[in-house]
Amino acid sequence: MSQQQIAKRHLISLVSLSLPLTALTAGAAEKEGFIDGASATLQARNYYFSRDFSDIVGANRQSKQEEWAQGFILNVKSGYTPGVIGFGLDVTGLLGIKLDSSPDRVNTGLLPTHGDGRAADEYSRVAATFKARLSKTELKVGELQPNLPVLSFSDIRLLPPSYQGVALSSSEISGLTLQAGHLNSTHLRNEAGDDKLNAMLGHVPQRQAAADAFNYLGGDYSFNDKRSSLSLWYGQLEDIYAQGFVGLKHSQPVGNWVLGANLGYYSAKEDGDKLLGTIDNQAFFSLLSAKRGGHTFYVGYQAMYGDSPFPRVFANVTPLGNEVPTYEFAYTDERSWQVRYDYDFSALGVPGLTTTVRYISGDNVTTGAGYEGKDRERDLDIGYVVQSGTLQGLGIRVRNVAARSNYRSDIDENRLILSYTWKLL
Repeated sequence: MSQQQIAKRHLISLVSLSLPLTALTAGAAEKEGFIDGASATLQARNYYFSRDFSDIVGANRQSKQEEWAQGFILNVKSGYTPGVIGFGLDVTGLLGIKLDSSPDRVNTGLLPTHGDGRAADEYSRVAATFKARLSKTELKVGELQPNLPVLSFSDIRLLPPSYQGVALSSSEISGLTLQAGHLNSTHLRNEAGDDKLNAMLGHVPQRQAAADAFNYLGGDYSFNDKRSSLSLWYGQLEDIYAQGFVGLKHSQPVGNWVLGANLGYYSAKEDGDKLLGTIDNQAFFSLLSAKRGGHTFYVGYQAMYGDSPFPRVFANVTPLGNEVPTYEFAYTDERSWQVRYDYDFSALGVPGLTTTVRYISGDNVTTGAGYEGKDRERDLDIGYVVQSGTLQGLGIRVRNVAARSNYRSDIDENRLILSYTWKLL
């Protein structure tokens, strides 16, 4: 069966799944009055990803990762039943289809890799989330996509990752949002099934140990007419690490400018049975911005302290100010600086076109090999969303990266992403 036939067959399956769900939602809404809360979308995402490693550091000798794939993301969200406690159901359907790959270019994070070293032709997943709402408090059970300082939502490949468990959020007090959760497994971005939770230390996956759960508790308080917010969070990857976070964000209009600050501090140590041994990390980041018209300028500083790299759940990025999807600048004792410039071409009468150029430099890394580690990265991103005509809503994004290091592999990276979303309901 050709790749086009596979794509057609599975796309029909996803859309067929959406029809009874949306019909059920609409029918229930007419009887019970929650049609305004119902929605259904289908996003098509075409993703080309390439990484060249000009010098290989480590056991993996593969010199290039390059794959091309087509993804479909179906999201069906019901409203809530009427009454003091409202109930609802959300369903997510994911489909990834290989367009190009070979055994010498796998492991881009777009597609699963089989034991024979070849990428899967396709992979899919359907999962549900049951939800209940009382006033401004919501409980969700099932498939979850939390986006927290201690567990970010890292939708940076073909299909989004997710977790399975229970999540509670409450906004009963004006300006204050509280959240808590217990997650017992994860669906990785390039897999169909569920897996145990693993950790990363800096940029190194720690697959030799798995946790039974990730627990979190925290809140964000918005004040000063929503121009300021304070965050306080705790996360625990059971028997591996426990981590605290405090953050402050503020924006301040000054004449024609808007000045911004994003400050954060993490502290982590080993937890329970210490499956990865002793962990000792403190991380500070600051990202300052100045915006005027279509221009936004940034400068950032980030520092790692303690005897360990920054810990996080595999395979996530984090809200660290100098972390980007290629290098993390979060290894032991690392200090890093960032300069960044964004431009929104709406200011020149070209809405939908945006650019970002960024440079980050890090040093003082404790490599354990008797020398100081250093790394640097230059990123260029260009994005455009078609504003009118037949292709209105089509998003195009190009990313080019050059990353260099004396203790890990150099990377030259290119991404091309096309996306379009249909509103089904």
